[in-house]
This record gives sequence, C-alpha cells and structure tokens, in this order.
Amino acid sequence: MNLEDWLAARSTQREQAGLTRKLRPRPAHAGMLDLAGNDYLGLATDPRVSAAAADAAQEWGAGAGASRLVTGSLHLHAELESQLAAFCGQQAALVFSTGYHANLGAVTALADSDTLVVSDAHVHASLVDACRLARGRVQVVPHSDVAAVDDALASRPESRALVLCESVYSVLGDAAPLAALAEVCHRHDATLVVDEAHALGVAGRRGEGMVAALGLAHVVDVVVTVTLSKALGSQGGAVLGSPALVQHLVNRARPFIYDTGLAPPAVGGALEALRIVEAEPALPERARACALTLADAVGVDPPAGAVLSVPVAGPREAVTAQAELAESGLRVGCFRPPSVPDGISRLRLTASARLAGPDLDDAAAVLTKVVAG
Repeated sequence: MNLEDWLAARSTQREQAGLTRKLRPRPAHAGMLDLAGNDYLGLATDPRVSAAAADAAQEWGAGAGASRLVTGSLHLHAELESQLAAFCGQQAALVFSTGYHANLGAVTALADSDTLVVSDAHVHASLVDACRLARGRVQVVPHSDVAAVDDALASRPESRALVLCESVYSVLGDAAPLAALAEVCHRHDATLVVDEAHALGVAGRRGEGMVAALGLAHVVDVVVTVTLSKALGSQGGAVLGSPALVQHLVNRARPFIYDTGLAPPAVGGALEALRIVEAEPALPERARACALTLADAVGVDPPAGAVLSVPVAGPREAVTAQAELAESGLRVGCFRPPSVPDGISRLRLTASARLAGPDLDDAAAVLTKVVAG
C-alpha cells in the first residue's frame, strides 16, 4: 500500500471512531473564557512577563544560537536554573527546551541496561516515550498502586531501579501517593522520578510543588522534572536535583546535548513569572479556589491542583459537549482515546488564578447547565 492510500485508510478509521483531531488556530484575543489551557496563574499574558520576554530578546536575541555545550548556554539560563532550584527547594537545576525533553533526558540518561523502570500506568506521553527509549527493562503498574510498585522493586533482578510518576496527573487531576512511593523507593534503593508539570505554581503553600511541600526535596534519590509552559506561562522544561545529577545529564542526556538551548525570550519570561509567584504567594491559592468552584459546578471531586476531569459517555458525546460549551463562550479541553490512559473520554477543565468574580460565576453556571444538568 502506498503512503497516500495508507494515510486515507487511517483517516477513515479515525473518523469512524470519532477520534479525528484538527488544529484550530485562535486569534490573540478570542473573546472566550479559557478553561482548556494550562496557564494556571494567568501569567502567559501578564504584561510584566511579556515585557521581560521582549527585553531578553532585545539583549540576547530571538534564539540561543547553538546547543548549550557549544555557545548556547547563556548567563540567563544559569540565572533561571539557580532561582528555579531555590524556589523548589532543590540544590540544582538544568533547563531544557521543552518539558517533554526534560522527561526524555532524565529517564534515558538515568536508566542503563541494569535498571528496572517502573512506570505508573497514567504517566504523560513524554514519560511513556522515555520508557520506550530507555535501555532498562520497563514494568508498567496500575495507577497509584504503591503495593504493585513495592512488589516490582522487591522482585527485580536489576541492581538499580527508577519509579516514574506525576505529582498531579495531567488527565485525572489526582495526586500521586508521593510520601508512600518515596518510602518504598528508599527501602528498595530505587530512585523516584516525579513529573511536577501540573504542580509547579499550584501545589504547596507557595506553589513550590508537592515534592518540596512534602519535605522530599532533599531526598537524594528523588529527581524532579518541571515545565515552564504551564503555571509559569512561558516555554521550556527543567530537571531538578543534586549537582551530581545535573552534571550527569549535561554529559549523558541526548535531548539536552544535541538540542539548541532554550530561546532567551522564553527564559526571560519564565524568570519574571517565577519572581511574580514568589512575590505574590496568594496566586496559587486563588488557582486552587477557582478549581474548587469549577469542581462543584460539574459535580466532581476537588482536584489536587488546577486540572479537573469530567468523564462522559463516549468520544462523540465529549465533542458535542465541548461544542455546546464553546457556543456559550467557554473553551474546554476534550480528551479521547488514545490520549486518556483509562480509555474513558472526558472533558478536561483547567482553573486559573485570574478567573474570579462574575466571570467565574458565569462559567460555573454554564458548566452546571451543560455538564451537570
């Protein structure tokens, strides 16, 4: 079968299953309340963040110009790494061009042929791909099943092990049992790798993330990954941990070594966003308060962060509900297989610290009518 015929057949299969996805470019000012994006603190359009990104572009240029091991490592990168590590209670950080690359880099650099990689069934696609690229044996365990992790670690023949999870899961919005996982990993001499993409800026008293909030930041065998594109409203990712970990990644993480450094405007924007979060500790609490209001409107349990998951009957029903909400001025996410780890189609709502007052009340009323009615 030639390429065009194969593509047409795949397209027909997706259409028949109700799983066709399309790009829908939006204008800069769409006139809708956005409950679909990941701008949890409303900083992506904050004038201070935009100005800092513009200033960085003026001083450093539009791009880093090379990989960071050539000439693409800037003083700006080092400043962000230092401040990000301090905010998250870690010793060191290494900035990547995306959060996806941070997860790929961390797992593939830490897993050798004598490593068991134990992955929660609901981890993000970036960690799934990291497992596929890792040289160690991979074992997927049921979602948040600490006993299954314990069993996998206890019975392994390998000398080393990594356990992969998200502190706040990106689809269901639930929290990982981090304290229990850390205890199991400590007992079995394993390393816990925690993706804090949906916790940074939201979880913890100051938005420092769940690892720091639980007092796990200084545990040697806990590695943290974050993204700069959600609560910090910019772009990029980072791995946080010990200085020895960072040095290992600089020398062994292929997504870092062979990639152009994160663009200066993104670094400048993330730095300013981080300063705002530190200066305005009420922002994370406002995001969580918004999430509670939205959860009550759609009749789901309060989320661990800013992500709300609303199960629906099937993919077509999810698309229909999404369209009806759009007609009422609300943009929401629509997750269908294979994007959902449990195979259940759902609407995905995200809270924002900037959504409050009449706008939040109106959004809650529309959601109650369309989703919970």
